[in-house]
Amino acid sequence: MGVVLALGAALAYGLSDFIGGLASRRTTPWPVAMLAGLGGLVGAVALAAAFPGEPTTADLAWGAVSGLGSGAGSVFLYRGLATGRMAVVAPVSAVGAAVVPVVVGLATGERPSALVATGIVIALPGIWLVARTPDASTDERTGGLLDGLLAGLGFGLLFVALGQVPDGAGFWPLGVGQSVTLVTVCLLATALREPWLPTAASEWWGAVAGLVATAAVLMFLLATQTGLLTVAAVLTSLYPAFTILLAALVLREHIYRIQGSGLVLCGVAVAMVAAG
Repeated sequence: MGVVLALGAALAYGLSDFIGGLASRRTTPWPVAMLAGLGGLVGAVALAAAFPGEPTTADLAWGAVSGLGSGAGSVFLYRGLATGRMAVVAPVSAVGAAVVPVVVGLATGERPSALVATGIVIALPGIWLVARTPDASTDERTGGLLDGLLAGLGFGLLFVALGQVPDGAGFWPLGVGQSVTLVTVCLLATALREPWLPTAASEWWGAVAGLVATAAVLMFLLATQTGLLTVAAVLTSLYPAFTILLAALVLREHIYRIQGSGLVLCGVAVAMVAAG
């Protein structure tokens, strides 16, 4: 069940990025990021109101930490998008989002089976390749590295923090996390002197992307509560594969050979983790 939930989270994250990417094409990405945070907050609060649970102060605090990671990761990811460096930012951030929880999970005593561990190792280059495009210039590779590392650390922190929320805590930690995400995006965008208030109707698709991302966060949380953090994080970090596939199916965008190789590796990794 944990594997299915993590893959569902990857699909939802991939769909969210696809919607947000389309919305950002006709405008700057910052209003889209803000509205995605707003949509995520609405979805999380509705979910928490329906299933409040019994969260402790520590659970809510971990939710807030997850929001800091999500907000910071989103800002640096969108900064890479705004500067045309996604060819570097996307793979670095996706691998970072997987590596950070794996390191934390292993350090705290998680021990996946040999087959699952092999699948995790195979997934990392698969994530890199599937999110990579071969047309990045040297300047883009150099300039996008820092944004990618910071985005990866942010998303990795999101996954680690959510992995600390136990079953029975309900979904108010998600609500706290989404509110902190929204505030973080607005504050960091302001600090970077980027306009984040919406001015175009198309930007409101960001709110839809945020609602879909809430579903992704929910499935990831449930995946960590039914399985290992290391497995849930790596499988959820396969989300670029779903974004690439959606772009190919809906927009008829070309899948590069290097991305096809990554998709194959991701498929092998999923099969090994599921079998393990």
